[in-house]
Amino acid sequence: MARYQIEYAGAGDRERWDGYVQTHPVASLYQLFGWRDVIERTYGHRTYYLMAIRGQANGSAADRVEPGTSSKNIDGILPLAHLKHKIFGNCLVSLPFLDAGGILADGREAEESLLSEAIRLGREIGATTIDLRHEEPLATCNDSAASFWSQDTRGPLNVATRSDKVRMVLNLPKSSEMLLKSFPSKLRSQVRKPLKEGFTSSVGGLELLEDFYKVFLVNMRDLGSPVHSFEFMQNVLTVLRERARIVLVYKSEEPVAAGMVVGLGNVLRNPWAASLRKYASLAPNMLLYLRMLEYACESGYSAFDFGRATRDEGTYRFKEQWGAVPMPLFWYLISLDGEPLDPEKSGAERFRWAAHYWRKLPLEVTRILGPRIRKHLSL
Repeated sequence: MARYQIEYAGAGDRERWDGYVQTHPVASLYQLFGWRDVIERTYGHRTYYLMAIRGQANGSAADRVEPGTSSKNIDGILPLAHLKHKIFGNCLVSLPFLDAGGILADGREAEESLLSEAIRLGREIGATTIDLRHEEPLATCNDSAASFWSQDTRGPLNVATRSDKVRMVLNLPKSSEMLLKSFPSKLRSQVRKPLKEGFTSSVGGLELLEDFYKVFLVNMRDLGSPVHSFEFMQNVLTVLRERARIVLVYKSEEPVAAGMVVGLGNVLRNPWAASLRKYASLAPNMLLYLRMLEYACESGYSAFDFGRATRDEGTYRFKEQWGAVPMPLFWYLISLDGEPLDPEKSGAERFRWAAHYWRKLPLEVTRILGPRIRKHLSL
């Protein structure tokens, strides 16, 4: 039987970590090492990036070695961030603020070794839950009757699956010209509307960040949700600079719709998008998504991920009209304190009651207070 040592990755392991991610057939963008820098630099959360290294036959599956001490191949990874707050909870998350992360492994033994160490670590630091977000099902968590869950010396562990979220993915044609032709006539008409109104667009990097954030800040306030800090978005663009771009739509010189796209492999993803409600009747968001899709085609991507949605809600239907197909997300919650799990009521959804009042706050207040709250909300 193969045995694994667990190595805690440090800054010097970035290259081999990303090398593993970039060559794995089911890897996610959110498993790249750079997200560790974004989370730590912006919000100061402690991160633990675990690597399963094939060890000696007599080694323990949970043995830990210092970063860089092993030259053996990685057989699995698990990025984790520790979110701890007296109101918002104490949880290990893979990964907060993103749709995915979770375990990436070459087999079940490596998967279980990483999961065992995450559970051990969680208990050591006093976490009450582990939140693993996957785009592919995790064998160990899907098999709740497996012996793995009854081996813990403190009693059987509880695991629950959250299944209400999907990601919306569109397979792309070879060119932007073919893209437009593939849309139904009603969609093409909606796209032409902002063009007839004289809206323009731009694609770039950090030079567009201030305009992006102007739209993003207003949109998040209007949605009743605390906003990520300006520094968070700045760090995404800086750390993932070769992969990340901003797309903006303008009315004259005013930014009215904005999106950020980040790519890995053949998939370009849109983690964040926003538009100003006061211009909704002129459909600037339609031009925004057209430009993001065109950029994806022109950059050689074969699929566009519109991001997370809940089935049959407004964002789901909006993304579906572009031809995007729902693909399930597998989010697993593991209870470390014996408390029962309710995965459908986790994270920011506990605080929906506050959205009504948040919408009434002055914009500058949300700019200051938003990031101080948002850093503790894992969704």
